[in-house]
Amino acid sequence: MKLLVTGGAGFIGSNFILYLLKKDPEVRIVNLDSLTYAGNLENLAAVENDPRYSFVKADIADVKTVGEVMGAGIGAVVNFAAESHVDRSIMDPDAFIRTNVLGTNVLLSAARDHKVQRFVQISTDEVYGSLGPRGLFTEESPLKPTSPYSASKTAADLLGLAYHKTFGLAVMVTRCSNNYGPYQFPEKLIPLFVTNAMEEKSLPIYGDGKNIRDWIYVEDHSRAIETVLANGKPGEVYNVGGNNERTNIEITDFILKALGKPDSLKRYVTDRPGHDKRYAIDSTKIKRELGWTPLFSFEQAMSETVDWYVKNRPWWEAIKSGQYQEYYRKHYGKLE
Repeated sequence: MKLLVTGGAGFIGSNFILYLLKKDPEVRIVNLDSLTYAGNLENLAAVENDPRYSFVKADIADVKTVGEVMGAGIGAVVNFAAESHVDRSIMDPDAFIRTNVLGTNVLLSAARDHKVQRFVQISTDEVYGSLGPRGLFTEESPLKPTSPYSASKTAADLLGLAYHKTFGLAVMVTRCSNNYGPYQFPEKLIPLFVTNAMEEKSLPIYGDGKNIRDWIYVEDHSRAIETVLANGKPGEVYNVGGNNERTNIEITDFILKALGKPDSLKRYVTDRPGHDKRYAIDSTKIKRELGWTPLFSFEQAMSETVDWYVKNRPWWEAIKSGQYQEYYRKHYGKLE
């Protein structure tokens, strides 16, 4: 199968590509990515010369290019491409609507026109909003997004499901909890705190640090997407969680202990607007219907993740210093 992966230079997309190329010798992957600030082709340096892999620099909202790529024998699409940082969505909602809503519609329309067989829309548990102290989000939970980011992802999910109902496009939606692992852009909590601690810089903790998230290792998420792509039922939503609820303080303490750094690096800052208190995913459906279950324990995968950032300091130092931007400008033109 020839697979189009959008946003494949980002954190989860690049991990998925690396996983699938290692797992399936027959797969062919086209990676379409606009290389905005969080896209990094160095994530895929190990496969850049693999004949099964090719890269197209383009925006998913570019109707002409998306149509050309989709028309070149694409059998399935996995759409990772998205603006995904809540703080940035508060500062600039327009960019999130353009990419996450309009861009997704361009992909869906092209997939319909070119009779693509399968389309997996990668979403987030944030579409459900905040959860109380008990209970779990199921696929039937009401959609109550609380930020421009989560609202734009909700709209994209509903567009995908509407294309299935209206046009018969085989769309499946996955909604995942917080991911962690190698190649995550260091504005997100875990890589930011790991790299800041390594540099003896403060770790900025929102509010009281007691916000709870369910964490999943990115390789487990990649396996779930592969499972839905192969066996998911069109028109269905599948929640994907790691069953690892942790407060932000617990994550912070784990990182400081793993690196042997002092608690004095903690710095409590003003909470962000609309900060959801708790997310927790019920993955019963994907386990029962498709047989997927996470393989990695939180302690094992977190230790490996911290170790990866320790061993790959040049990767994140180039990002945090801005050096990678000059590379992209030289090879690909303007970096959005």
